[in-house]
Amino acid sequence: MKIVTLIKYVPDATGDRGFADDGTVDREDTDGVLSELDEYAVEQALQIADDGDDVEVVALTLGPDDAEIAVKRALQMGADSGVHINDEAVHGSDALATSAILAAAITKIGPDLVIAGMASTDGTMGVVPAMISERLGWPAATFGATLAVDGSTATIRRDGDVASQTVEVSLPAVVSVTDQSGEARYPSMKGILAAKKKSVEEWELDDLEVDGEVGLSAAWTTVQETAPKPPKEAGKQVTDSDGSGAAALTDFLSAGKYL
Repeated sequence: MKIVTLIKYVPDATGDRGFADDGTVDREDTDGVLSELDEYAVEQALQIADDGDDVEVVALTLGPDDAEIAVKRALQMGADSGVHINDEAVHGSDALATSAILAAAITKIGPDLVIAGMASTDGTMGVVPAMISERLGWPAATFGATLAVDGSTATIRRDGDVASQTVEVSLPAVVSVTDQSGEARYPSMKGILAAKKKSVEEWELDDLEVDGEVGLSAAWTTVQETAPKPPKEAGKQVTDSDGSGAAALTDFLSAGKYL
């Protein structure tokens, strides 16, 4: 069995983030990491590999030069190989174009199963796995709190607010998993050293048969204006020198509808 895990290089949420002049995320001057939610997808693929024989895990990413950091992380966790789609023409691609590019790459790799995180931590849309399944003509089982693969069938449990659903799909299929699926493993020293010898292929658009236009000019949405987040304002301080503090605090909570 061959499994493709979709991973994304995203800005580090703990650092400063900004935008470039064209309205896209400034990735050159922003530190990035493998999206935390994608680590759960890698973990689920590795668990399937741990439990079965002859299972190959391929980490697939689309992004600029620094996106190789995300691939290396997946390889250190235990993925067997990586594919990095790196082409300046994809800069500014929206979810629709991204799904078209990834679907073309998946077709070229030829997996039995595609596993993705529930969303990327920078875009948080969560729509790309379903879009990819539509383009491939494969069934999709998304937002799985659990994932089990038995022969030619994948089964997830999708948890809602008041009930859970069991969704079963036949392979090949596209699956996405949530952060409830299981804590992702940390790379061991052995895994870090082994990752240096693993294969990472770099593809351009010319290496793929992409259906449709890509890039910022083809995006269905346009960023009109960006502005930095305003600095935090000092909180309101209530003094109680004359015994009126309790009333002032109550008025504040009532005005903010916190009561």
